[in-house]
Amino acid sequence: MAKISNEAQNQASILAKGDLQYKEYGRLLFFGIPWPFKHYELYNNELTIVSGFLSITEDDCFMYRISDVELKRSFLQRLFGLSTITCFTSDVTDKTIVMKNIKHGREIKDFINQESERARLRRRTVNMQDIGFAAEDGSLDTDDLND
Repeated sequence: MAKISNEAQNQASILAKGDLQYKEYGRLLFFGIPWPFKHYELYNNELTIVSGFLSITEDDCFMYRISDVELKRSFLQRLFGLSTITCFTSDVTDKTIVMKNIKHGREIKDFINQESERARLRRRTVNMQDIGFAAEDGSLDTDDLND
């Protein structure tokens, strides 16, 4: 374990994430056995994905960046009580975050929807969507404006 050089900054970082609400492991499809090399930590303000065995990667996405959440359950997933949650984000590194074969899928999906909306309200951010005013070459399409 690495030594923490700035304890105050570390505590501020922990407080900024919020409380840990869910820690869910990606699972093997058959029998829903937890696969310890990938897990998801859901905080009030962040979604953290930790993956790897020898080399560990930790990827964070702020809740306010999540714009839509989708839940899918195949036949085999339904047999073993698992779900796949897809989060569509405005994050730079991951436009879609796929959480495969997790338990409590509907509960986690609802939590992400509610917390992402709360986070947007707290930050006073507005979810802007591209509604297609630009032409194919990126220039402004004035034909639609003149109609």
